[in-house]
Amino acid sequence: MSRQAGRHVVVTGASSGIGRAIAQRLAAEGATLTLLARRLPELEATAAGCAPARPFVAPCDVTDAAAVDAAFAAAAAANGPIHALVAAAGIGGPNSPGAGDRFDALVATNLGGTYRCLRAAERHLAPGPGPRQLLVIASILARFGVPGYTGYCASKAGLLGLTKAFALELAAKNVTVNAICPGWVDTDMAWEGIDGMAAGMGISREEAHRIAMSAVPLGRMGTPAEVAGFVAWLLSPEAAGVTGQGLDINGGAWMG
Repeated sequence: MSRQAGRHVVVTGASSGIGRAIAQRLAAEGATLTLLARRLPELEATAAGCAPARPFVAPCDVTDAAAVDAAFAAAAAANGPIHALVAAAGIGGPNSPGAGDRFDALVATNLGGTYRCLRAAERHLAPGPGPRQLLVIASILARFGVPGYTGYCASKAGLLGLTKAFALELAAKNVTVNAICPGWVDTDMAWEGIDGMAAGMGISREEAHRIAMSAVPLGRMGTPAEVAGFVAWLLSPEAAGVTGQGLDINGGAWMG
């Protein structure tokens, strides 16, 4: 397929997991890519998997407003105006009250960082009237709470409100803004969650995985490639009428 040919797409959080799979799927569809994340060696590994495309890569900490602005300006200078953004940068894990509470870091990265990237992309968007897309990676935990995950749940739920407000702000310019809410996806972050569950319950990793999958009607984790395919559709002409939505891909674990 070449439905992304001639389009400049920025992917944040492209160094691993879902972000890496999205970058490589969009490369296969012909996109001109900019890949951003904190870890440059991992970004370069993602870029190598995008061959024969030659993505522009740059380290970027989304909690640093100046760094975000500089990275997006460099992206536009290297690859031209931006046609789409996939904001996949984020951190996971639990938080607890008291010393070392990670709540602020989770919100600053997942919610604040995504906001900064959306605004930076907006400043460098390709001219219309053709469609442009901004896409946010939220989570099934935007839909319901989990004890011990107040920061993660709050930050991901906030992304759904952010998406709706941006969609209304940009609709007149024919820019669509959506979020997707993956459930369990076979990534290092997901397995860290499984291992944390196992440790907290005093059970094996295999048993924790079985318990987690018992809440998923399809009975399995999703794959990064499945999420990447969904993203590729949302960035295609077939999804031109979809905006302001939180879209679920979680094996039926949440049916809204």
